[in-house]
Amino acid sequence: MTTDNVVLHRDGTALVLHAPAHALPAVVHWGAELGPLDGADADALLGATSRQTPPGTLDAAWRLPLLPQESDGWSGRPGLLVTRAGVPVYPRWESVVDRPDEATAVVTATDAAGGLTLRSRVEVGAGGLVVLDHELVNDGADPLEVAWLEATLPVPKTADHLTTFGGRWTREKSPLTTPMPRGTTVRESRRGRGGHDAPWVTLASEGAPRSGEGRVWAAHLGWSADVRHRVDRVTEHVSLLGAGELLRPGELVLAPGASYRAPSTYFAWSDGGLDGVAARFHTWLRARPQHPRTPRPLVLNTWEAVYFDHDPERLYALARRAAEIGVERFVLDDGWFPARRDDTKGLGDWVVDTTVWPDGLEPLADLVHGLGMQLGLWFEPEMVNLDSDLARAHPEWVLGNPASVPSPDGLSFRTQYVLDLADPDAWEHVRSQMSALVAGLGIDFIKWDHNRDLVEPVHRTPDGKDAPGTHAQTQAAYRLLDRLRADHPGLEIESCSSGGARTDLGILSRTDRVWASDSNDPVERQDIQRWTELVLPPELVGAHVGPSPAHSSGRATDLSYRIATSLQGSAGFEWDILGCTPEETARIAAFGALYKELRGLLHSGTVRHPDTADPALRVRTVVAQDRSEAVVTVATVASPEEALAERLRIDGLDPQRRYTVRLRDEIGESRWGWVTPGWLGDGPVTLPGRALAEVGLQLPTLWPVQALVLHLTAA
Repeated sequence: MTTDNVVLHRDGTALVLHAPAHALPAVVHWGAELGPLDGADADALLGATSRQTPPGTLDAAWRLPLLPQESDGWSGRPGLLVTRAGVPVYPRWESVVDRPDEATAVVTATDAAGGLTLRSRVEVGAGGLVVLDHELVNDGADPLEVAWLEATLPVPKTADHLTTFGGRWTREKSPLTTPMPRGTTVRESRRGRGGHDAPWVTLASEGAPRSGEGRVWAAHLGWSADVRHRVDRVTEHVSLLGAGELLRPGELVLAPGASYRAPSTYFAWSDGGLDGVAARFHTWLRARPQHPRTPRPLVLNTWEAVYFDHDPERLYALARRAAEIGVERFVLDDGWFPARRDDTKGLGDWVVDTTVWPDGLEPLADLVHGLGMQLGLWFEPEMVNLDSDLARAHPEWVLGNPASVPSPDGLSFRTQYVLDLADPDAWEHVRSQMSALVAGLGIDFIKWDHNRDLVEPVHRTPDGKDAPGTHAQTQAAYRLLDRLRADHPGLEIESCSSGGARTDLGILSRTDRVWASDSNDPVERQDIQRWTELVLPPELVGAHVGPSPAHSSGRATDLSYRIATSLQGSAGFEWDILGCTPEETARIAAFGALYKELRGLLHSGTVRHPDTADPALRVRTVVAQDRSEAVVTVATVASPEEALAERLRIDGLDPQRRYTVRLRDEIGESRWGWVTPGWLGDGPVTLPGRALAEVGLQLPTLWPVQALVLHLTAA
């Protein structure tokens, strides 16, 4: 059907579109649910929010369409930039809007003179998350070069603060909040994999964003390579928030009849602060058909246990000990393929090194499965060492500028290069080797790593020309993931990219969890995991107990603190547990039992991060959907500022029910100073949910780098 005004709504979010026939639809409202709106109401809303009536006196867009252009009188960044023979094409759209359901609009827009068709799909999905997709078709007789195609939605002028994300290896997803800049602000990543400093999420907020209150608008791009986030605050219009794929010149040229589907952009609005944004993402992700439904297994990964020193007998012993303490998934990391005694050789040769594993990996697979555990195996399918049988046989399969392969100075990150998966022969070589191992060993899980950026990614096209290769490489990696999962039903895959350098919703549409960071330092992990779960629910975020001192930082921490941090995600171990003392072994076994008891709640409940006055405190709550129970973690990352700590107020509980609060000491002993509240010293306390939310519990003065895990159950 066709209509001038379209109202989409679901789960507390409304999107109102004005859809004239001779232009793209314009967004009148994106935000809170407005209740029932009839045609007269929608017309009135249109008039109430218009900037002026014709004839206008300003050469400016009266309303911003879904894809704002210069031809609309828009002075900010265009939503679409395409050229033919170097000349920009300025579309003049004729559009039709269809309504498959009350939460979805599908727009088909054509420009006969420009030779363009645009198909846009706007959906208010589960949780009120808005998903916006654009697909562009070249209807012309000549090639069309796409410079960019970006999705945007408007935010009010009152959104006066901007939060962006950066970071580095072992310190991913670090937020920075500033007053909203004037003009157009663009945040880019050119690493070919997102990167540890990826934009992640861009937030516009009224005032500096808080966890539990205030209005916030957010955008995330579901693309696993080069991205561009953008905010436009121009004087004539409401502001725009959006994102799109970053394409290099000449990277995407559409032949006549060809199309380009831009990566999905995800938009979340909240009047409940950052936690409200997270709730929309979490609800949407959990509603996906492919979202993991089985309990997230307790994992042991062998990397920090043995590194490249693969001794079968020792690894058999490690598997037996893992089963004894309750591990459910045993993952053999890097070092199992030929010549892989360090990181300079062997990548690309996905066959078992029989000099190290003389009987192959079958005995390990049989042992692990016989002990009742799943078997996982590490691969880095998109990479190659020049010192490998693959590179010697096919040097033309390296994705890179020929002048830089090998690097003129002899240096390359981890001495590895990128394998050009867009070459169909290279793709098939990797697929066949991986698939043979998955089938032959009964592999249940792949840890899929990606340890370097794509630098000067020159791809040789089928017609023998050189072209930028990041887009084609990313699409080929997606196809490989899709094919392996189709060929091996039940196979689960983790996205690891030297930690958290590739954790977007594009890769997560094909994987089952991400490795949040190569840092197992639990102090660093407190904030890494907190900001990762701004988008991803905890069941998708790997969080392991490592040794002390941490290998990534050298910081020593109590086992109880490391356990409390691991409980906040998909838990496991990155540790040589054969070296644990009897006391430590008993403690990690108790942790495994606790994780299995609580994971049903931890991986389905509503996550909150209450704001605290003391910058040393980190508080995290998970409340069951039926509000029957909750788990609260209180941790310090430094010395508290004051001797008397603040009270812990727990939101989200049923105000009419009574809850018993008890300390879960299975994590081990926590230490604090001279303030020992009665509910800790005298045993569990029972209080109404309203009292816990409004008055709270007096916290002890926790020592630096200590944690408490509290379990609340409805009486």
